Amino acid sequence: MAHRANHSTRRARRAAAFVTFVSALAACAVWGIPSARGADADIVEDVVYGHKLGLAMTFDVYRPKAGANGAGVLFMVSGGWYSTWAPPASAMPLFAPLLDKGFTVFAVRHGSSPKFSIPEAVSDVRRAVRFIRSNAARWDVDPNRLGVFGMSAGGHLSLMLATASDEGDSANADPIERASDRVAAVVAIVAPTDLRIMVWEAPEKLPAYKQFPALDLDLESAQEMSPLVHVSQDDSPTLLIAGDKDDLVPIAHSERIHAAFGENKVVSEFLVLKGAGHGFRGDDQRRAFEALVGWFEKHLAKPQ
Repeated sequence: MAHRANHSTRRARRAAAFVTFVSALAACAVWGIPSARGADADIVEDVVYGHKLGLAMTFDVYRPKAGANGAGVLFMVSGGWYSTWAPPASAMPLFAPLLDKGFTVFAVRHGSSPKFSIPEAVSDVRRAVRFIRSNAARWDVDPNRLGVFGMSAGGHLSLMLATASDEGDSANADPIERASDRVAAVVAIVAPTDLRIMVWEAPEKLPAYKQFPALDLDLESAQEMSPLVHVSQDDSPTLLIAGDKDDLVPIAHSERIHAAFGENKVVSEFLVLKGAGHGFRGDDQRRAFEALVGWFEKHLAKPQ
């Protein structure tokens, strides 16, 4: 039994690592790395925003050396709810389009599957927003002009911040937890929005989801962690981007939450990339890139 359990753990880790690798490749495809100008930026590595089980939770900061616009954008480092460290300089091509426009970028890591659950990952990224807001002056960003984006699992985490955030706990002994985790704008790319049809207990789950240890979640928790369930009138302006041929996170996820945003009068747009799957190339790269940057320029602009 012990041998079989160890084998299962190794298989789960391989699956998580594979998801991270594929997610990183897909993200690079979306953002058109070959055409990025390579903005000049200062990188602050491994900023600690909290601790769990004696371990530090960290993010990296990318600050434009010139032309900073005072707004911050958080990127959810997540594929299959697995979050890993890589040399921060390697992500410069990914963030260059935002840096070129003056945005300060925060690459946020969360506690990874399979060790940590989706609810714990959501808690981590909420704390990251609170921490960055509480320390906004440290990076010369406006605490009221914070956005967030991510792809796939990172898009799910972004949507949880869009739909299920709060103003903080004023009675908490930790000053970070007193700050709001609300964001001013969100871009969610090929994002799961309803975990109730994805977790292992769900009868209608796709077979591929058994490769994701994070989805070994009970249905009650799946409901609580589903952005679709939390849509309300005070949600953040959200841009959804998805391909209509995505066979891992079908486009219906984005369609349903876009409809819910509309019913609740939430500012939202939906970019459908015809023929695209779970990752974009060619002209789809350009369209996704332009839409993301344009969304943040519009919704994180400095008040006049």
